[in-house]
Amino acid sequence: MATASPPFISTLNFTHSSFKNTSSSSFSPKLLRPLLSFSVKASRKQVEIVFDPDERLNKIGDDVDKEAPLSRLKLFSPCKFNVFLRITGKREDGFHDLASLFHVISLGDTIKFSLSPSKSKDCLSTNVQGVPVDGRNLIIKALNLYRKKTGSDRFFWIHLDKKVPTGAGLGGGSSNAATALWAANQLNGGLVTEKELQDWSSEIGSDIPFFFSHGAAYCTGRGEIVQDLPPPFPLDLPMVLIKPREACSTAEVYKRLSLDQTSNINPLTLLKNVTSNGVSQSICVNDLEPPAFSVLPSLKRLKQRIIASGRGEYDAVFMSGSGSTIVGIGTPDPPQFIYDDEEYKNVFLSEANFMTREANEWYKEPASANATTSSSESRMDFQ
Repeated sequence: MATASPPFISTLNFTHSSFKNTSSSSFSPKLLRPLLSFSVKASRKQVEIVFDPDERLNKIGDDVDKEAPLSRLKLFSPCKFNVFLRITGKREDGFHDLASLFHVISLGDTIKFSLSPSKSKDCLSTNVQGVPVDGRNLIIKALNLYRKKTGSDRFFWIHLDKKVPTGAGLGGGSSNAATALWAANQLNGGLVTEKELQDWSSEIGSDIPFFFSHGAAYCTGRGEIVQDLPPPFPLDLPMVLIKPREACSTAEVYKRLSLDQTSNINPLTLLKNVTSNGVSQSICVNDLEPPAFSVLPSLKRLKQRIIASGRGEYDAVFMSGSGSTIVGIGTPDPPQFIYDDEEYKNVFLSEANFMTREANEWYKEPASANATTSSSESRMDFQ
């Protein structure tokens, strides 16, 4: 690769992720010095920098492979929603007690993990701008937690191909963290049990332990007390997810929550009804809907319009978690106004189904993905 002086690096090909074009004004060669082999040819008029990153990186990957029986993993990281969500009280620690039926669904991210030769840091990349790739990301928190608990000294290259929208009430980040814990354990030869991973995971997020269920669970406490359930619904029951561009702040939703205005139905009654009779509008109670609709009035209007336009095609229409995704169960098709109205031209739409996993296996990626997301930009960032 030849350039005029000063040196300019236009493109880097990386075997595990994608880099954006990077100019000398923003690129720091020292970041990649351990990874790249350089040779320099000089003349009076120009300097030519020649390097072969693929050869060097493939050699590193081969060296890592020799030292570990498993060095690469590609895993599906599915999201979830709350079929019903009762808030039953406020705790002394400031959190709220809840009782909820969680279920994994087929919309999810894909995460690639590779063992890194580094003994000091993980390297996370993502396809979506705005997603943190440093210690704020639950993936990195999960890997740090695993090393803390097990004493492992292994670090990772991770690429997150994100399809689950953020601020959706679908637990995408929590799923990513659970998937990272599972991957770390696999890439360390299965040092600990699944139950240990589940117990540890509550230290970094209340929803994370759920993903170590088999896909359907009755969750209490902050959400970290998980009671595995047999699948209460046909796994091929269709649904549509509709998320407007606006997100609901979870903190603001809970701030506006009034416990004396929540449902008074016993969550165990809801659980009994849903396992006996399936899903229905009367069962899909979410105590966070009123405060979320206060934060984002357009979300309440969206739910009402979906119900009115559905002409009975939906068995239930409800908000997941603290919002802002509205779920319609019974058909994969959104109402026509979603396509026709300018107000909804940038909503996130996805078909989905219920899904579960087998014991001692992680969730399997569906054969096809029908999610529609806004355009995103691939990038690579270092901690």
